[in-house]
Amino acid sequence: MRKKNDTVRYTAEQIKSKIAQGEDRTNWDKVDAVTGARLEESIRADPDDIRAEPDWTQAIAGIPAPKDHINIRIDHDVLEWFRSNGKGYQTLMNNVLRAFVQTRRQRGNMKSKSSRSASNGTQ
Repeated sequence: MRKKNDTVRYTAEQIKSKIAQGEDRTNWDKVDAVTGARLEESIRADPDDIRAEPDWTQAIAGIPAPKDHINIRIDHDVLEWFRSNGKGYQTLMNNVLRAFVQTRRQRGNMKSKSSRSASNGTQ
């Protein structure tokens, strides 16, 4: 994939110069008009703002294992669905597969526990 070359970089001095020349596109009157209460209200209304303490029970400590590079054949409609979710679709596919594996492992643990209980005469 080719990188885009539309990123423009400025030094701090160049930015100060642009602001001094009036090239700043920020509407400072609008920024100054926002009160603290109105800002808090907009934050509360933001569906992406999570006020609650994060659930750390599913957190994984440490550095993730390295990924293997493979070639895989995926049904066209399935691949298109993942791609339609935008950048990071391969990570999303990996996460879906990981969740599937984890549930299968948990089921395997439950089956082995229930078979041990049955062989011990307990349930």
